[in-house]
This record gives sequence, structure tokens and C-alpha cells, in this order.
Amino acid sequence: MTMQRLANKLPLCLVLPALMSMCLMGCPDETIAPSVDAGPDVVAEAGADGGEPSWRVVLDKLDGALLSIWGASPTDVWAVGGPLGNSGFDAMVIRFDGVGWRSVTVPDVRGDAGVAKSYWWVHGTSERDVWLVGEGGRITHWDGVSFQEIASGTDATLFGVWAASPSDVWAVGGTPEQASADNDVVLHWDGSSWSRVSLPSPKGGALFKVWGTSSDNLYIVGEKGVIWHKKGGELALETAPNVIGRLTTVAGCSATEVYAVGGRDVLVSDGNTWARAPIDPLKLVNDVNGVSCESGHVVIVGGGSLKLRLERGTWQSDFGSEPFTDLHAAWADSTGAFWAAGGQFAAAARANTSRQGVIGRYARDVVSSTLAK
Repeated sequence: MTMQRLANKLPLCLVLPALMSMCLMGCPDETIAPSVDAGPDVVAEAGADGGEPSWRVVLDKLDGALLSIWGASPTDVWAVGGPLGNSGFDAMVIRFDGVGWRSVTVPDVRGDAGVAKSYWWVHGTSERDVWLVGEGGRITHWDGVSFQEIASGTDATLFGVWAASPSDVWAVGGTPEQASADNDVVLHWDGSSWSRVSLPSPKGGALFKVWGTSSDNLYIVGEKGVIWHKKGGELALETAPNVIGRLTTVAGCSATEVYAVGGRDVLVSDGNTWARAPIDPLKLVNDVNGVSCESGHVVIVGGGSLKLRLERGTWQSDFGSEPFTDLHAAWADSTGAFWAAGGQFAAAARANTSRQGVIGRYARDVVSSTLAK
């Protein structure tokens, strides 16, 4: 997504009334005022380890924005991102092993003006099969021993990747708001190489995320509110009710519980029909960016600390709880914990400026907040 467009839509940080003039996430001099004030009555209090679940900051003030978080297990968690055009920094990959965090060294791949190519998404099938995709068609694979850069055949940004098996992986991307550029990008990995998949009726827009229960039940979402669904054979367009703009993320718990989000739209499908999720519109105080689902537990994150949870059939808002910054992606793990990743990804590119990357976690227990270089 272009930084200029996002900068016009999402706040860079949230200023709570109790703090008034303090920028909680260390914003640069040029900031965008928050669109909504959380108010002191919705600030969650952090419980003690083993007490009531709450959101806590795990890591913050990282050089790059973190755009994706995923784990092969709750004790093997990956978060990726980068400088998003800010010269002076490298692509960012960090990994949690159940004890602590460490920065992971990946191949140094740079684009225009020598700026590092950031990663936009991470997914895999195990701790020995992890895919990272990002700017300039970048695809990096981790086999448990080393990283390998693999040709994608496109220079468009790859915003999403989803792996069904080590020999069945899908990646999507495009060039937002540039209809004449390389768009409708759908790639497939067969275990040996990546190849382009043709859409039956291209829409001339960027595709942002891909998710499925199998390669025969696959969803892709993107600009213009498009939803592609692969049932067995070919991809076909599906219609959702009154989608206003782009859909940025798709994820589900099962073939009969699939969510697609973007802007102020939160949609849910039973595998056949899309409908609006029954969320009070007053809880959608900022644009939503990411969604994840595990065993019926759903988490949604968005701009200005927006966080929503579906617990026991009821949507709960944690807006105004830490982390107090824009959140781009979420991951629900098998223990019931929710993870979120973000930072100042909405700001226009500025040389030598940190994007204040952050990881948050919602759970009863507390994990390490130490990052080893």
C-alpha cells in the first residue's frame, strides 16, 4: 500500500487524555492527529502473570515497522517488516523461541537508492519451512538451516503469502492505486519454482492477502473489495455486501468461518455466503487492517490501537489499551493468546527515521521482552 494514502487515513499514535501532550510511541516531529480519543474509561489494566488476560507490549521502539506476525507454534513466533522506504535501516525479521527474542539476519536485498526491501508477510508449515514476501517481488525461504532468495518473476510488492504444504504455496500482490502497473498478481510454488496464475477476469488492482484451508479452498482479497475464492478448480469472484473500499486481510478458523477485513468493513463467510460481522459500528473507531482466527477465537487489529476480540460469541473492544500505536497484523495461537504487530507504517518515507515497530500480546501469562541482536 502506498505510504501517502495510508498517511491520510490512519493516525500515527494515540494520545490519551491523561497524558495530553505526550506522544506515547515516540512519534517523529511530523505527526497526524488521532482520529478518535480512546478515553480513560476504556484503558485496560494489565493483570499479573496468570491473572486476568490483558494486552501488554512485548517489544517496542524497533527500527522498522512490523507488518506481519505468525508462528509455527506458540514457542516459535516470527515477526517481519522493515523500513518501508526509510534509508539507513535493514529489513526486519525477529524470532521468539519460547524463551527470548532475537534478530534474524537475512540476505541484504536492496531496491531503488539502495533502500532495503521490507517484508510484508510471513507464513509457513513448520519451523523448517517458512516463507517471507515483500517489496519488489521479494521472496525469501527458510529451510531450518539457511535463507534463500527465490525469483518471483515480478517487481510488484508481494503483500501476502500462505503455505498449504512445502510444495504448495501461494503469494499475492500488486501495485496499489496504479491500474496500469503490474497488478492481479497471484503466484504458486510447486516445490521447485514460482509461476504466475492467471485470473479469469482480472480487475486491475493489487491483491493483499491469501488464506485457505487447502489449495482447493483458497481465498484472496484486495483492492476494490475483491474476494476471489478457489473451490476445487479455478478462482471465482464472490460478492460481499456493500464493501466500501479495499479488503486488506483474509483469515479463518475453518472452511465455514472465514473473515475478511479492510477499512471499516468486517465480513464473515460460512463458506458460501458473505455477510457483515455483527459488530457494533461504534466499536469500529478506526480502519481495520488485520484478522486472525483459531478455534473460534478471533482477533482484529487496526489503526490507533484498535483491537477487537470475539470471545464466546461476543465482540469485545480493547481500543485504548496498549500498544497505543497503529497495528497492521494479528495472529491467534493455539493457546488462546493473541499477538499483534505494527508501528508507524502509515508515515511517508523519511531518511534515517525509525518506524517504531511494536509487538503486543493478549494473554494471562507474560513472555520475554528482551531482544538479542
